[in-house]
Amino acid sequence: MSGTAVITEPAAAPHKPWYRVLYVQVLIAIVLGALLGWLLPEFGKNDWVRALGDGFVKLIRMVIAPIIFCTVVSGIAHISEVRKVGRVAVKALVYFEIVSTFALFIGLLVAHVMQPGAGFSGKTDAAAVASFAKQAGEMKSVDFVLHIIPDSAIGAFAAGDILQVLLFSVLFGLALALLGERGNALRNIIDEAAQTIFGIIAIVVKAAPIGAFGAMAYTVGRYGPSTLGNLAGLVATFYVTSILFVVVVLGSIARIAGFSIFKYLAYIKDELLIVLGTSSSESALPQLMEKMERLGCSKPVVGLVVPTGYSFNLDGTNIYMTLTTLFIAQALNVPLTYGEEATILIVAMLTSKGASGVTGAGFITLAATLAAVRPELVPGMAIVLGIDKFMSECRALTNITGNGVACIVVGWWEGELDRKALDAGLSRQVDPSNVRMAEATD
Repeated sequence: MSGTAVITEPAAAPHKPWYRVLYVQVLIAIVLGALLGWLLPEFGKNDWVRALGDGFVKLIRMVIAPIIFCTVVSGIAHISEVRKVGRVAVKALVYFEIVSTFALFIGLLVAHVMQPGAGFSGKTDAAAVASFAKQAGEMKSVDFVLHIIPDSAIGAFAAGDILQVLLFSVLFGLALALLGERGNALRNIIDEAAQTIFGIIAIVVKAAPIGAFGAMAYTVGRYGPSTLGNLAGLVATFYVTSILFVVVVLGSIARIAGFSIFKYLAYIKDELLIVLGTSSSESALPQLMEKMERLGCSKPVVGLVVPTGYSFNLDGTNIYMTLTTLFIAQALNVPLTYGEEATILIVAMLTSKGASGVTGAGFITLAATLAAVRPELVPGMAIVLGIDKFMSECRALTNITGNGVACIVVGWWEGELDRKALDAGLSRQVDPSNVRMAEATD
């Protein structure tokens, strides 16, 4: 199969010393960062401490555009049947819309059952949320569609806009595939460039514990361990709902596709901890793409599904938007009709497409949803502003989990999934923490 990972040694991977395992290092860093922010909050709020987390995210974002370009172009250029690209894209979008609708509906249902905003008596600060509401007011569906088309190809890479880079990469890959044998030299160069970029990622990812330490220390130092306070109910409800969504909904989908959601979560635990520390699913995008390829998904599927999912398959963001919308309505004692709740589902489905893996994007799309459904609810966003940082971590964790599952499912649906590689990866016959470019066959 073109572009699928090849498992050369079926034997179990040798065990690393515990202190050299990435997820252990990241977990220790998160705990130490939280302790520092709690015991020395003034030091935790220091700009240099924050720079540790922000710097790591910037290092990862630095290579996202080139890795998407190389992966997508290489995958498409090696496809003998160009129509397969469109087929994979359509299947991915169908899957995204179905699962996203489930996520939105679950958030709405849980808000009705748990009533997290009922009897709320907290203070609000409408001025604090003004900037988010302003950005949301500028978001329109037609603008979002036009924004996918970059003003220039170079500008798309400079801005690091995932959808713009993806569009240019698809067009470039299709044009290269149509060149046939004349494009072999350029294809080989792009393949080698991808190997080099994954080498950069292997170097950068070693700094993940430092980034997680800085991000967690700043978060706890800036907002304080008591930040959850009287809003702990909403945070707990959101986390439990997201966990149930992953286990029940994504777990059922995984079972249908023939794999275990728990083994999959264990396979990507390094990436989940990086996301937990940085509150951004974008920080683990390159590693996720590489791991999905080594898990048996073909290059075209990985290159199309994963980057696209970062804008079209945001399960955690969808749960957050409907759950938080009803929480605000309950807190402000603004009753919503069933028609308005149906409108929330439709509007949230559209506005969520504008949220990428960047920290805080879900808060902006929440403002867009509220402004479209009931504008008088927008000031109520100040109620959840203080805890949005904690909720963004859960959004990011759910989003990255859903995108990985989507990649495997679409690969299985398209017949582009290597079952032997999938079983070997999930059964730990290969070391998933060894982040490097998988060997590929053409």
